[in-house]
Amino acid sequence: MQLAPHLHRIGNDVVAAYLVDAPEGITVIDAGMPGHWRDLQAELKAMGRSLEDIRGVVLTHGDSDHIGFAERLRTAQGVPVYVHAADADRARGAEKPKLAMGPMRPGATAGFFAYALRKGGLRTHYLSEVVEVADGDVLPLPGAPVVIGLPGHSPGSIAVHVPFVQAVFVGDALTTRHVLTGRKGLQPAPFTDDPSLALDSLERLRTLDAAWVLPGHGTPWSGRPADVPAAVRGGVSP
Repeated sequence: MQLAPHLHRIGNDVVAAYLVDAPEGITVIDAGMPGHWRDLQAELKAMGRSLEDIRGVVLTHGDSDHIGFAERLRTAQGVPVYVHAADADRARGAEKPKLAMGPMRPGATAGFFAYALRKGGLRTHYLSEVVEVADGDVLPLPGAPVVIGLPGHSPGSIAVHVPFVQAVFVGDALTTRHVLTGRKGLQPAPFTDDPSLALDSLERLRTLDAAWVLPGHGTPWSGRPADVPAAVRGGVSP
């Protein structure tokens, strides 16, 4: 799905990943679930591109519903996979904290897990090798992605700012569709390690110049990153 010139999404409002299509090649932001491999191939075909055009994958964090086809791309195509150093072990399969699921609605929760099942969510392919990044890094990839540290959802959660497409990719630093309740709008994401820290980290978005804020779950949000922290705090569930 094309969102704007040079900017594409695969997946849907349940789980999404993104493609930055620059003249020198493609940068993939997050890798969904293993079953999104077919979605990736279909979108590339619609773009007139191929797997050979992908230059790298940048993970907003190391959770299983974001690393999906990354290892397959790495091993099959030699594509490097970038992740913050604090989430590198998580992306390689280290045990993560046991978190309370929080509020749920049966229909929305069942829908999320059914979708995950269809997309191979029970057969996670963890990374064998990653390229570790840090806050402030400008990556040598199409669109010159900039790493913005947003710890909270996980220790190594990041936003990826790509001025070339006027977008900031935020992973699970926030959501516009709560996968367990179905609630829509800017709000905190579930399964967050440190909710208070996650909210505080959003202040780092205020200085970014972008027209799109793109979460890993939910609809793309077209607006100013400076407006995000207050909007998400307003969406905190009681």
